[in-house]
Amino acid sequence: MIIFVQVFLAALLLIDGGRCNLNGLDPLSDQMIDKINSLDTTWKAGRNFHPSQLEYVKNLLSVKQAERDEKPIARSARIAVPLLETFDARTKWPECESIISLIRDQSNCAAGWAFAAASTMSDRYCIQTRGSPKLNFSAQELIACSGLGGCDAAPDKYGAWDYLLDNGVVTGDMYEGGGCMPFSIEPGHFGEKPAPTPGCNPVCQPGYPKSYLEDKQHGYSYMGILPYVKTIQIEMSKGGPVQAYFDVFADFLSYKSGVYKVESKDRIGYHSAKLIGWGTEDGVPYWLAANSWGTSWGDGDGIHQDQVYSHRIFHHLIKNFLS
Repeated sequence: MIIFVQVFLAALLLIDGGRCNLNGLDPLSDQMIDKINSLDTTWKAGRNFHPSQLEYVKNLLSVKQAERDEKPIARSARIAVPLLETFDARTKWPECESIISLIRDQSNCAAGWAFAAASTMSDRYCIQTRGSPKLNFSAQELIACSGLGGCDAAPDKYGAWDYLLDNGVVTGDMYEGGGCMPFSIEPGHFGEKPAPTPGCNPVCQPGYPKSYLEDKQHGYSYMGILPYVKTIQIEMSKGGPVQAYFDVFADFLSYKSGVYKVESKDRIGYHSAKLIGWGTEDGVPYWLAANSWGTSWGDGDGIHQDQVYSHRIFHHLIKNFLS
């Protein structure tokens, strides 16, 4: 089956906005949490991980972004489109709320790029098919079979989408879930070493009614977009959630509520998530973002809806992405 998809990638690059000196503080320590909460900032910190789990947390992140040529860029910011002050893809497309709301858990596999891509593919497919059928695209296949580096990858921000166009992607839910190829790594694995990349076994799980090739869904096209607020908002309001990439700083690990913006100077990795909307809180604009660290990270702060934990990320953290 061919999906006619034009998917756009947005990126978050965290910039220095007068960050305070948190150097030397253990990212998972009480001192880090207390220091952040003592600042005059837009968010609150709390405990998401045990202090002994720093190595596990680092295994959620990629080390760097892979280098490659850029894709064509959409410049829709010039189009005069009236935009809402707040937007949430879950309410714009209620027939797809259960798909857009799904929070995935990548366990200790450093493949946030695959989970954000698979989640965005699932959302866009549902929106374009008006909610029938609802399919979860397989992060497992992207990790195990795409050749993009698996659980220890320098993410290629276009690789998953190239694979969708060239090879197609089968369905697959989370651990022990449904679909052709669900994720094989158990959640909550707090080992100190990254999970090994699962082997590629191009068959559907026992009992699934289709073959691997019959279950394939293919994309038609995709593009990148310039990292301007209005450009991203226009695309999101027309087509659905977008995939974002961003640097991760030490304070991000303790995010609990409010509009996150960088206060730490310590970069600890690189990550990808899905943007599903935007809004403003106390005059501060934000993106609604769905992460892939399970439902225990953060707390949603009033945005919790049917297992959705939507994290608000400061608009101004967007900087030159494709230039």
